[in-house]
Amino acid sequence: MKDFYKTDKLNFLTAGMPLSTGKGGYPKAFEIIKEMGLDGLEVEFVHGVRMSDETRKLLKEQKDLMFTAHGPFYINLNSKEEEKIEASVQRIVETAQAASDFGGYSITYHAAFYMGADKETVYQQVKAQTQKIIDILEQNKIKMWIRPETTGKATQWGDYEEIIRLSKEFEQVLPCVDFSHIHARTGGEYNTYDEFCLVLDRIGTELGEFALNNFHAHLAGIEYTQKGEKQHLILQDSDMNYKDLLRAMKDFGVKGALVCESPNIETDTKILKDYYMSL
Repeated sequence: MKDFYKTDKLNFLTAGMPLSTGKGGYPKAFEIIKEMGLDGLEVEFVHGVRMSDETRKLLKEQKDLMFTAHGPFYINLNSKEEEKIEASVQRIVETAQAASDFGGYSITYHAAFYMGADKETVYQQVKAQTQKIIDILEQNKIKMWIRPETTGKATQWGDYEEIIRLSKEFEQVLPCVDFSHIHARTGGEYNTYDEFCLVLDRIGTELGEFALNNFHAHLAGIEYTQKGEKQHLILQDSDMNYKDLLRAMKDFGVKGALVCESPNIETDTKILKDYYMSL
């Protein structure tokens, strides 16, 4: 397996700049993250990959922080329209290029919707488009982990077994495990120590210990219905059993990035890190 970026611990990252950054931009965000004893942030390319060369350089200079990137929302590798598929491939490549430029650890994105098709058909389509993405990255010598994220609704492609399967096909692909999404997608399951261990054990068994040493995960409080994810919540307003999850991650020796996507960004990231360090 390739080793693009080595880390010897589990790093706790905010999803985007801390709320208290205000209008201070990245310099202020870095200051807050360091003051709070956090480890970095996930750059959120919500509506497109827009980042100046100057900002890319600024991030790259932060040697003591870890960065990941989340691709734009408008990605669907299984769209019924060819131009939307091509645009989705392009957005993922642009996210990887930006992350490579700023010295990022890995990128993640929501890969596809089922669009009424059966799971195997969609899997083959996602696989074909992933091959295109990898080919472009290799042609451009972009070394970056490409990680489809586990999704929170049954209409979205990306239960954890599908993503593990895709990761087995490509050396440059590993999962981004959003534990809140798995919990919401299953209508409240996957919220015990044993269930968290089941997911981690499956990844370690299928993809090897390397995948546990190069992990990218998301976590937040979450509201859900029988149809899956409704919205992110702060941890204390949710039933998300983060303490047992962190215990499982520690017991499995997971290293890499854990990105907190709670609405109160830095507060919950700090709660997660402090609890983890107390174990």
